[in-house]
Order: sequence, then structure tokens, then C-alpha cells
Amino acid sequence: MSMLLAASILTACNTQSDKQEAALKAQQRTIDSMKVAMEKQAIVDSMNNIIAEQREHEKWEEISKNEATSHNRAVATAPAPAPAKKRWSHTAKGALVGAGTGAITGAIVNKKRGEGALIGSVIGAGVGAGTGAIVDHTKKKRQQQEQQ
Repeated sequence: MSMLLAASILTACNTQSDKQEAALKAQQRTIDSMKVAMEKQAIVDSMNNIIAEQREHEKWEEISKNEATSHNRAVATAPAPAPAKKRWSHTAKGALVGAGTGAITGAIVNKKRGEGALIGSVIGAGVGAGTGAIVDHTKKKRQQQEQQ
């Protein structure tokens, strides 16, 4: 009888340890499957991020192409630029500068400020126009020589 009791106790202990071992194995399988699922999800997330970045890049490329196209249309339909404005000749510039300088000088030198400014501006305009005419004449000569 004691032998039978000892055998049943040993069998009961073995069964309990087998049950614990089976429970531990089941827990480990669950943990492993969760790790695999998390790794798969991480791969899916990274691929989704890459696809989103590519779409964003394509969107910006399309926007820049549309802007370039609309800019080209705007350039193509824009009216021709206005002809360049005619510049002042050196004679005109010289007369203006001479008149201003002469007016200031005449007002300083003459006791009657208004009369001195008037006389100075007339003389200065004449001198400035003469100097500008000389510069214009010289410039025309150079252009003619370069053309020949």
C-alpha cells in the first residue's frame, strides 16, 4: 500500500509539473506571436511612411510643374515690353546741372539774391549745355568710328 501511495504521489507531481510546463510553453508562444505581430506592424508602418513621403514629393513636383506651365503661359501671353525710354542727352543734362549750379553761385555772390540766381542760372545753363554738346559730339564720333 505504501508503494501505491508513493506511486500516486509521484504521478500527481509529474502531472502538475507537466501542466506548469505546458502553461509556460503556451505563454511563451503567445509572447513570441505578439513579437512577430509587432515586427510586422513596424514594417507596415515604415512602408506606409515611405509611400506617404513619395506621394508628398510627387505632389510638390506636380505643383512646381503647374507653376512652371502657368508661368510659361503668362510669359507667352504677356504683351511685348515697351520700348526703352529715350535718355536725356549730355547737352540737356549739362544745361540742367549748369543752371542749378549757376543759380546757387549767383545767389551767394550777388547781394540781390533773386537777380544773382537768375543771372547765374542763365550763364550756368549756357556753359553746361556747351559742355554737354561737346561730350555728345565726341560720343557720336566714337560710334561712327566703331561702325567703320
